[in-house]
Amino acid sequence: MIIVSVSEQMLYHRRKTGVWYAYPVSTASKGVGNLSGSLQTPLGRHRIAEKIGHGLPPLTAFRAREPFCIYDPQSDDPKKDWILTRILWLSGCETGKNRRGKVDTYRRYIYIHGTHEEEKIGTPASHGCIRMNNEDMLELFENSYAGESVRIGS
Repeated sequence: MIIVSVSEQMLYHRRKTGVWYAYPVSTASKGVGNLSGSLQTPLGRHRIAEKIGHGLPPLTAFRAREPFCIYDPQSDDPKKDWILTRILWLSGCETGKNRRGKVDTYRRYIYIHGTHEEEKIGTPASHGCIRMNNEDMLELFENSYAGESVRIGS
């Protein structure tokens, strides 16, 4: 089970062993909301629909969920919203709240992913996704599974 606390900017992961792990995150700079196009982090019950990036090097950059380069802070545009290292693609579980229609988390391409803006972790700075430090993202990815429950709350 994964719990994201927007007010704390923290992600808590209860592994199969029963031990909880805590990671700082960055949620949306525009706050919380489930509407498509809002650039907000969606609330409610979700699940990990897909895990993307297994076995790829850290700082692998993704475009349309496909790896296309290794991020280089010296030459790559720091103003882009880079999706790095791994992707946990979320799907909403609550019809009308975060599933189907104009509130569908999966169709909004909401992920938990690594970022090039690690200095902003702990403050709201994303465009709706949940950003993590790349090393933390690797650890979470290795210890989570497709179908795992994710609850996002304010």
